[in-house]
Amino acid sequence: MASQGTRTSHEVYLLPLTDLGAPDVPGEYIYLPPPTDPAYLVRFAIEGTSSICRQGSFWVNIPVKEQEFDRNTYREFKLRPDFNRTIEIDIPIVTAGAFAFYTTYTPLPDFSTSDVPIPTPTRTPTYYIDVSPRLTLNGEHLPLDALATFSVISKFMGTYPHDWETHLKGIGQRGYNMVHFTPLMERGASNSPYSIRDQLAFDSECFPEGENDIVDMVSKMEKEHGLLGMTDVVWNHTSPDSPWLESHPEVGYNLETAPWLESAFELDTAILEYSGSIEDLGLPADLNNEQDLRQVVDGMKTHVMGKVRLWEYYVINVEKVSRGIAEAWAAGNISFPLEGSGGSGLGGLEDVKDWSLKQKADFLCANGLIGGDRLGERFRRKIDYPVGAALLTALVGRYGKMGTNTDLGAARSEMTHILDEVNLSFYREYDGDNQEIMQQVYDRVKYIRLDPNGPKLGTISQTNPLVEVYFTRLPVNSTTTNHNPRSLALVNNGWVMNVDVRRDNAGASSRAYLRREVIVWSDCVKLRYGSSPEENPFLWDLMAKYSRLTAKYFAGLRIDNCHSTPMVLAEYLLDEARKVRPNLAVFAELFTGSEEMDFVYVKRLGISSLIREAMKSWSTEEMSRLVHRHGGIPIGSFEVDEVSVNAKALPTAGQVNGNTPFKEEAVRRIKRSPVHALFMDCSHDNEVPAQTRDARDTLPNGALVSMCACATGSVMGYDEVYPKLVDLVHEKRLYTSPYSTSDVEVRDIQTGIGSIKKLLNNLHVMMGQDGYDETHIHHEGQYVTVHRVHPKTRKGVFLIAHTAYPGYGNGNGGLSPVHLIGTKVRPLGSWRFEVDVDESVKKSVLNDKAVLKGLPSRVVELYDVSLKAEDDETIVTLPDAFPPGSIALFETWIPGAEHSEGLDIFITSGAKEAFTDLDLVDLNFVLYRSEPEERDSSDGRDGVYTVPNFGSLQYAGLQGWWSILQDVIRDNDLGHPLCQHLRDGQWGLNYIVRRMERMSRIAGCERLASPAAWLKQRFDAIRKVPSFLLPRYFALVVKAAYSAAWEQGIRLMADNVREGQWFLQSLAMTSVQYTGFMRSASLYPQKSVPSLAAGLPHFSSDWARCWGRDIFISLRGLFLATGRFAEAREHILAFASVLKHGMIPNLLSGGNSPRYNSRDSVWFFLQNIQDYTKMVPDGLRLLQESVPRRFLPYDDTYFEYDDPRAYSKSSTIEDIVQEALQRHATGMSFREANAGGKLDEQMSSEGFDIDIKVDWETGMIFGGSQYNCGTWMDKMGESQKAGSKGVPGTPRDGAAIEITGLLYSTLVWVADLWRKGDYKYSGVSVDQQNFTFHDWASRIESKFERCYYVPVEEKDDYKFDVNAKIVNRRGIYKDLYRSGKEYEDYQLRPNFPIAMTVAPQLFTSENALYALSIADSALLGPMGMATLDPTDLNYRPYYINSEDSTDFATSKGRNYHQGPEWLWPTGYFLRALLKFDLMRRTTKEARTESFQQITRRLAGCKKEIAKNSWAGLPELTQKNGQFCPDSNPTQAWSSGCLIDLFMDAQELSIE
Repeated sequence: MASQGTRTSHEVYLLPLTDLGAPDVPGEYIYLPPPTDPAYLVRFAIEGTSSICRQGSFWVNIPVKEQEFDRNTYREFKLRPDFNRTIEIDIPIVTAGAFAFYTTYTPLPDFSTSDVPIPTPTRTPTYYIDVSPRLTLNGEHLPLDALATFSVISKFMGTYPHDWETHLKGIGQRGYNMVHFTPLMERGASNSPYSIRDQLAFDSECFPEGENDIVDMVSKMEKEHGLLGMTDVVWNHTSPDSPWLESHPEVGYNLETAPWLESAFELDTAILEYSGSIEDLGLPADLNNEQDLRQVVDGMKTHVMGKVRLWEYYVINVEKVSRGIAEAWAAGNISFPLEGSGGSGLGGLEDVKDWSLKQKADFLCANGLIGGDRLGERFRRKIDYPVGAALLTALVGRYGKMGTNTDLGAARSEMTHILDEVNLSFYREYDGDNQEIMQQVYDRVKYIRLDPNGPKLGTISQTNPLVEVYFTRLPVNSTTTNHNPRSLALVNNGWVMNVDVRRDNAGASSRAYLRREVIVWSDCVKLRYGSSPEENPFLWDLMAKYSRLTAKYFAGLRIDNCHSTPMVLAEYLLDEARKVRPNLAVFAELFTGSEEMDFVYVKRLGISSLIREAMKSWSTEEMSRLVHRHGGIPIGSFEVDEVSVNAKALPTAGQVNGNTPFKEEAVRRIKRSPVHALFMDCSHDNEVPAQTRDARDTLPNGALVSMCACATGSVMGYDEVYPKLVDLVHEKRLYTSPYSTSDVEVRDIQTGIGSIKKLLNNLHVMMGQDGYDETHIHHEGQYVTVHRVHPKTRKGVFLIAHTAYPGYGNGNGGLSPVHLIGTKVRPLGSWRFEVDVDESVKKSVLNDKAVLKGLPSRVVELYDVSLKAEDDETIVTLPDAFPPGSIALFETWIPGAEHSEGLDIFITSGAKEAFTDLDLVDLNFVLYRSEPEERDSSDGRDGVYTVPNFGSLQYAGLQGWWSILQDVIRDNDLGHPLCQHLRDGQWGLNYIVRRMERMSRIAGCERLASPAAWLKQRFDAIRKVPSFLLPRYFALVVKAAYSAAWEQGIRLMADNVREGQWFLQSLAMTSVQYTGFMRSASLYPQKSVPSLAAGLPHFSSDWARCWGRDIFISLRGLFLATGRFAEAREHILAFASVLKHGMIPNLLSGGNSPRYNSRDSVWFFLQNIQDYTKMVPDGLRLLQESVPRRFLPYDDTYFEYDDPRAYSKSSTIEDIVQEALQRHATGMSFREANAGGKLDEQMSSEGFDIDIKVDWETGMIFGGSQYNCGTWMDKMGESQKAGSKGVPGTPRDGAAIEITGLLYSTLVWVADLWRKGDYKYSGVSVDQQNFTFHDWASRIESKFERCYYVPVEEKDDYKFDVNAKIVNRRGIYKDLYRSGKEYEDYQLRPNFPIAMTVAPQLFTSENALYALSIADSALLGPMGMATLDPTDLNYRPYYINSEDSTDFATSKGRNYHQGPEWLWPTGYFLRALLKFDLMRRTTKEARTESFQQITRRLAGCKKEIAKNSWAGLPELTQKNGQFCPDSNPTQAWSSGCLIDLFMDAQELSIE
């Protein structure tokens, strides 16, 4: 008994990379779950010869186990190119954090036949992978979505431990599990928690024992109260009284480190001085109205703006600069611009004299302006003296030169005029900024002193200036006197409305501080980091210590003002924090203004959640939108996590007795992830409901947030109903909360909503931990309802919330009865919230001098909510007394679905076993069958399924359903017509099962009984689920079945397919798509065997299914390369049986009425026999197989299939090959049997005459006429209106180049077989003369280049058979030789690569490669090859078969092969290009380039097969790959010829 391999289980997250190395994930945001033990893997999948594989290395900084993460330490993985494979790099995820990867490579140059410069090595952008932290609370995993956070302003908590302990207990009792503390460090003079004086010392007022108190608190929080801790980190600013500022003023923006701020500082100082002299100037120091305001602001024009003379920071010092330029001119110190050199000696500026004053000024600005890059000191802007002197020289001549009468004074005067003109634009610039300054000051003063919602700062004075001070001025003391005085004024931090958040508002390119645009925090000095620790080592080191200190004690950090934090700094400091706590949760206050920009911060920093605020909503509708955004995925969502199970051998050393360990992998494709949120019902920055809404909204607002499938949060004072936002700077009272002094139970309570919050938090945590990820949100008037359920168990929680926005009154609000389909409901409770908002009560609460407290309030339980249980639903009806501020909570479940997690497992398990006995023909029925095929197999009763409001599926089999479902699942498109159809009824389920059962009862199809039973059992199991869930469960079943069938198909194919990349496997599976049983189209008249369709759906049944040419162009790829040798043999034998005239039929018609009108089909047939003998083990035995003949050998007599002579004689394949060669050698001239309108109503009478002969001088076969079209370009004119009926679009008579190549290939093959004794014939006999196969082939080889090649240079024409007058394009191979119209010989078409592929010996390699390069640029489209040179006068690239015009060229689609882009020639072209390009490549790197050039040209086909609902490649496209509606959407030879390419690539290795 074979030894069983030991199993190890691994979870893999698959991350494919694009051709240029980007993650193939929408949005490029990769968010992975927390690390596991054992570690799961990220598998980077790179196509083996994508662009980045050229001398490529993949670099990733994800650390290995027990290695400390270093952002700048990357591991290198060399990319070893392999055309047929996907490179896989497995990286174990051992820690949380934000990681990066990129690729270095040498770009692929454009294809050229000559040497091209080697591109400079480059690298991709850096891409990011975020791994979520694994939070634990008392040893149990706590998912981020189960967080219920609670914010406190730390300084209002009192003194640790007593005050804090009571509050922490109350917080824990209410079901919160994380406390967010505002900064706990020592505060500065303003007393704001966010103005930190000492980043390394905890606030001694709160924590008398300093860090020891923190250690004690954090421990007790978790162990006694079930709370984790999170605190803010403030990196952007510090308190003005931070002692280290005096020692290190370089940490800020001062006039030394940021000299461009000098003008802003001068203005700020002038405003400060003006504020102190307001009363002395007779202006109002107390502003009572806007008249006072205007008076004070108008006074600034004289006493501030006039005093500081700001314009001097903008303009040129005309007097000084004009003098300097004149002196330079006099001294001959002249510098002409480089572009101005000329023969006159004046630098080409002789026309300057005619310039206008503005032109002269523009010249100076463009060529000589110095200091124009930024503001700085006064008169920083100058003109380069030598450049100005050059302009003077052009205007008046050189100083002292004969004829120059200008003296120094006149020169200065001339230049003064020009400089005044220069200054005009600078003064306008100043005027604009001046106007903005005045407006900003006016608006700001109005807000802070007059606005009823502003702070009303009172009397203007030196200590209470007109507007906030922009600069902190450090005191002069023994420490600061050691520094340059210019370094002692530090700019304060702030924010600017409506600008890019990444802009440094104090940077050189910004004038925000000068223009007074910054809303400044005067108690916060802005910190200047630069771009690396080396630029400000003290500051970076200090903040790294601070970050490590906070991470040491707290499970989470909240980045204050993340949007203003330099990205490189945040990365550095988070790296430092994660060194201390790898599983650090990172939250951020991030307001970039765009989701796209949010992603940039999130993915680079590894942010766990962004702070989002429910109090930002202004209406019920907006609140509903926010809940929808953060609520989770819709109920009944599809299983978007694509999981497949692979079993891979593990490469191990020392394997014994074949006991090979292997791993069973659950492979998940990484999907797009939204940015996660920490959704706050209210934050410490928000005004509370009592201020902006109705105080009663406290309850429904909090309930709605708690129902969201994300981290949630609240703030101290919200549950207690504080009447207004607590001022975190100026407030001095301490918190009080009724929940801190008594036990919290869910009951009526006289103060706040804490009792209900406990229930809501418990539900939220439970749902987050258990994975209640599906949510339905409904908005109706004043109501929002939320139903959140578990996707597997279908248990749920249902909330009805009656919001309370201003003006809602006290009515019921009119919510319609809620129908919960298929759902049972149990009430958890209903409550209304009442708040006393009388102004006197508010005033009393606000005026309490000792403590902060809430408004009098209570929750009142409601008992009149009606639940009415029907057979298939529960109806919830609210009572009349359900006013704004009320909520109702319910527990829900679906009967019979309590164990639906088991249902999920059941309906997705066992599929592999159910499909394991199917063969590839069985799978044709299971997966595919187009409309005509399905009608054929059901006697016309059944076709493909039609979905109302969508249309018919492409296939009756599972691929038809999956082609829709894969997009529906990816987009979670529950509104798709298919989903609605499934909700409306179970017809789709019935169709799939009945179809499978019907077929399984047919003899020979019994194997289908197993998958039919599996599908029936699974569909029966989901029939009882509520209809709204049916799309999800249907998709799970279909996906499991489809995957099992697909994987079974791949398993049954050759090793190269099983181990190949996805594109090769997708191509290979089209062989299953095209090959199946057809009653109307077997390969034999009276024997049913599977047959290969040329294309679907148009060439799928009856006479149109089996085309000899199509089959044998496709067969090598679809059958031989995939290991389907039996099907290949059957098709070869079938067509061999109908050989006649030395030809095989183009239309087989099941052998009943074969038609012999294609001159090329037999040569593709013979090529396939050759391929079979070489590719199939013991393939030469095929030559000796005997085949009954439909017609008599060497006899052109036609008779019906039931004639006694039919199949009365037999021949071996060897004899049939010989007969084909002999008949062509002898020559043939016959008229098609049954010629006339019944056979072909478009053909003229002459077209039925077939003539074929060999020209023994060249050895080439000539045939056809201008009346027929015997090659694959076989479109016959059909239009009476255009006069094209019976006139071929492309007759291609003469010696077609591909036939010549195929003939030569066959001759060389049989000659070699004869030499080896494997073929009994040595040659052919013609007119008593014998020609050996070797001789015949030699004749072709000796004449081929002369007959077909058109040289690049006309001077070489004498070496070739060329008529220069007709040549349209040189360096190509003719399409034909000696055709009926000579110009058609010289047309560039995509047929010569066929000859190159099968007979490369015929071509001179240099000529071949050059011709291929021309085809590459002229013919190759995104997918197909243009069938005619676009420069040809006959080029018509749009095929419209229905066109019935008078256009001779295009009517009735006569231009089928005159420009439209066909896909199957692409395979031959790429095979030829690869073959001949490799001939010149001598190194591994150069050979890699050849394969990469091919890969680049496959991009369009890869994209098409991935999105094509027919799961194949089309027959043709219009120009540049445009969709052609008259094309078969999936064509056999389009796929087969590309599979051929992969076979060649396997043989032509990179090595």
